[in-house]
Amino acid sequence: MSGQSLLVPGELSPTRSVPGNIRRPEYVGKPAPTPYTGPEVQTPETVEAMRTAGRIAARAMEEAAKLIAPGVTTDELDRVAHEYLCDHGAYPSTLGYRGFPKSLCSSVNEVICHGIPDSTVLRDGDIVNLDVTAYIGGVHGDNNATYLCGDVDEESRLLVERTREALNRAIKAVKPGRQINVIGRVIESYAKRFGYGVVRDFTGHGINSAFHSGLIIPHYDSPHATTVMQPGMTFTIEPMLTLGTHEYDMWEDGWTVVTKDRKRTAQFEHTLVVTDSGADILTLP
Repeated sequence: MSGQSLLVPGELSPTRSVPGNIRRPEYVGKPAPTPYTGPEVQTPETVEAMRTAGRIAARAMEEAAKLIAPGVTTDELDRVAHEYLCDHGAYPSTLGYRGFPKSLCSSVNEVICHGIPDSTVLRDGDIVNLDVTAYIGGVHGDNNATYLCGDVDEESRLLVERTREALNRAIKAVKPGRQINVIGRVIESYAKRFGYGVVRDFTGHGINSAFHSGLIIPHYDSPHATTVMQPGMTFTIEPMLTLGTHEYDMWEDGWTVVTKDRKRTAQFEHTLVVTDSGADILTLP
């Protein structure tokens, strides 16, 4: 594995502003969102609105990812995604969600998820996950992907490639009438072939007008995930695979989650809707 030194927190830039004409999610300015009490199955109109949000989120992530290179700060990636979202009438869902201070999550190397963009400078050989969610039309679209920065070692490159494949396999397992735990079963069985850890405490989730609806999508074979998938259900699948343990530590910022053994980790995510025959991805650019 790469011999990169471990990450340390950087300096935060001032909070970025969002034009006043862009609709905010209800949780902005509050300590927590109002619990979602609506259905997990969405109307066709809501699904199409989510497709619009998902497309904007996917394109914002692509725009930020174009800048990934040694010497670039994660804060600069946040700036690009923030401006793209605002320019297209969308609110960055993470900004102000339970106090999160930025418009995307940037999780580098040993960071499993929820890394905060700051003055951290990307280095040759890093891997960096960008997680972007757009809120527009009263709904959210959420996606993430892990990118290579410069010349990345083979072990890390394969981890990234196989994590993407784990997501693809999980999406293919989505079928109405199946229990949610088939998703985690597929991911876990694939990851075990390579000796990867599968993060258990951070999961996929229901999403619609709520950023997180309360529906949980584990990425391991959980006996408790017995909810039956139905056409019209909308949720994310976002496996986090590690080169070592699935256990984690949390930084003092209350957000940044790192592998306990500080080995590298990768993640990929799509928002999707269950259809009569499988799954339709809503976060395609």
